[in-house]
Amino acid sequence: MNKPLTRAVIFGIWLAFNGVDAASNQPYRTGFHFQPPKNWMNDPNGPMYYKGVYHLFYQYNPYSAIWGNITWAHSISYDLVDWIHLEHAISPTEPYEANGCWSGSATILLDGKPSILYTGANSKNQQFQNLAVPKNPSDPLLKEWIKSPHNPLISPVDDIDPLNFRDPTTAWLGPDRLWRIIVGGEIGGQGLAVLYRSEDFVNWTRGKTPLHTSNKTGMWECPDFYPVSINGSNGLDTSVLDGLIKHVLKASFNNNDHYVLGRYTPETDTFSVETNFLSNGSDMRYDYGKFYASKSFYDSDKKRRILWGWILESDSEVDDISKGWSGLQSIPRSILLDESGKQLLLWPIKEIEKLRTKQVSFDDMDLKSGSVFEVPGIMAAQADIEVSFRLSGLKKAEEMNTSWVDPQLLCKEKKASMNGTIGPFGLLVLASKNLEEQTAVYFRVFRKQYEKYVVLMCSDQSRSSLQEGLEKTTYGAFVDIDPVHETISLRSLIDHSIVESFGGNGKACITARVYPKLAINQDAHLYAFNNGTMDVRISKLSGWSMKRAQIVPIQKRRKPSIT
Repeated sequence: MNKPLTRAVIFGIWLAFNGVDAASNQPYRTGFHFQPPKNWMNDPNGPMYYKGVYHLFYQYNPYSAIWGNITWAHSISYDLVDWIHLEHAISPTEPYEANGCWSGSATILLDGKPSILYTGANSKNQQFQNLAVPKNPSDPLLKEWIKSPHNPLISPVDDIDPLNFRDPTTAWLGPDRLWRIIVGGEIGGQGLAVLYRSEDFVNWTRGKTPLHTSNKTGMWECPDFYPVSINGSNGLDTSVLDGLIKHVLKASFNNNDHYVLGRYTPETDTFSVETNFLSNGSDMRYDYGKFYASKSFYDSDKKRRILWGWILESDSEVDDISKGWSGLQSIPRSILLDESGKQLLLWPIKEIEKLRTKQVSFDDMDLKSGSVFEVPGIMAAQADIEVSFRLSGLKKAEEMNTSWVDPQLLCKEKKASMNGTIGPFGLLVLASKNLEEQTAVYFRVFRKQYEKYVVLMCSDQSRSSLQEGLEKTTYGAFVDIDPVHETISLRSLIDHSIVESFGGNGKACITARVYPKLAINQDAHLYAFNNGTMDVRISKLSGWSMKRAQIVPIQKRRKPSIT
């Protein structure tokens, strides 16, 4: 088994390729999020753990910072924090993929070897499902991949729209020993998961009915289907079909990643959802901000399920061309079912904490009405912050209007600058010294009947930058917390142009992209604030500066000189 490079060696390689001024010349490049050295990146593809190595493939344009020429780029890691870029794994070379090798998934087959299913788009953007396998499965780095001579394996026939038929999932094995996958599609204006079965992973037969469909959505991109344990602390392999489990079906549509929970019956390949997509006021999402086309995988080493998500830019295409890159990957997140069984919990993987340094901490501090308190002693442009709030006087909270059903709209109407009773309170991140620029991540609490309360979490980007022409959307989510008996917790990972926030220990996640002009690098500040009329107590606040992750190209062997 190959040993990981030491951080010192990796950092030396990074300096050699980037130079000591690389970070200062690019104030919006991140310090500890995954991104390639340059150009366009979108969906995470085929993540897996194989022979002691984590693999991440992703949609990549080798030639430009805008979408096109889509290739499967490939990077590896031993800890999901530091990464080494390898040569591209899959490039468009065949007619069935002339317009790009689009998204797909990896599956570890029964013989322990990995296989990749991916979508190819031809010159007319008609979409086909294809297979690639490693040239040398004994190589833990999986540096070379070979396309199957049987490609394309699955073509859009009958009622399938050839322009909306893509992104095959990781396969799972049924009790009949047949492999199953779903492919995202749209038929008659309805989103659906088209089901296929195979004995040999080459010849696939379409199921008579889709695994699931919805008349409230359009095309489903990047579907995902996997089990989660009820009252368990570990993730599950995709082929686990029995025990105390539920299944998660995720679909990407309307610029968000939505999911439903339900019961899967493998003998009949039926999936009975508890509440369908966008039905009865339900709108469960992995993340309520800038997060799309995600992909999960089972980490057999640490017995957990890990989620990657594409974080889009919020600036313009012209800006992307100017800075030479576009797109980030989220910090990998673990996935568990909440103890209520009604939703998922998403949380940054433990490994990211190895980058923490220079801790500051405060306990039992009152945050008075109207106060703004600067958190000193950390690098606010590259930080990890955890804070918990304890509330009193809840009976004085504003009454919840029954028409307030859309949390994003409610956050937009009640921004961080608008006074309330209990809230807004939270953090001002990537803020300038005089607060001309600030991204507010905060909570408000409203009172319902029978002494029940609603906790609203918001991320307000309206004052995030003095720069014009940016998308400065405000995001929102309701968090299932009982503030009478629980503290309200917030964790924010701040990394130059991205803020990933987790409310209620991962019950609600909101990711934002921001591009301040003043609050960059050493000129960024971090504050706790309270614009409510009621005081709030900070039970505990801990913050850390974050070291840089080392993300480098693989060392190329030099040819010996001829003398």
